[in-house]
Amino acid sequence: MVTDMVVMIGDFNIRDSDWDPNTHHHSMHTKDLLTIADSLGLELSPPINPRPTRFTDNRQNTDLVLDLVFLAPNNTGFGKHILHPEICKPSNHIPLLIKVGIREENIDIIIQSIRKDSDEEKDFIETIKSNIRILDITSMASQMDLQVCTNQLSDIFNKAWIKHSKLKYITKYSKE
Repeated sequence: MVTDMVVMIGDFNIRDSDWDPNTHHHSMHTKDLLTIADSLGLELSPPINPRPTRFTDNRQNTDLVLDLVFLAPNNTGFGKHILHPEICKPSNHIPLLIKVGIREENIDIIIQSIRKDSDEEKDFIETIKSNIRILDITSMASQMDLQVCTNQLSDIFNKAWIKHSKLKYITKYSKE
């Protein structure tokens, strides 16, 4: 069984009194952000040690809370993330650290890949090279011609990838 855990974390660049005591107004973007979070079943998760998350370079401006964490309220990490101002250099944003629990279930991941230095990798490269050689680039006179050529290159890479890559199943028992 695959377990999905939705987490929304980042610098949302929204100043609002809901999360920043130094801001005395509501942003017009707050409602949109909270609506998106709610549609994902998430709520604003308060840090253990609330403080500004972005420091201003100008002493006339106040430091701000712009970096937020949204989690499901039943998530074990809800309300437990920590702000670490001592490790923010060279950025002017404080790192937000949170432990995210993953159950001891078999969470399989499926990827498509080509093993490095394999025959498949050599064939993949050869397929790309041979198809690029036959591209007609003699009459590229306009932006549209360049776009057509770019689309053809994209198709060459996509078809070579599909032809030479293999699905790989990664489980908790896979080698690193």
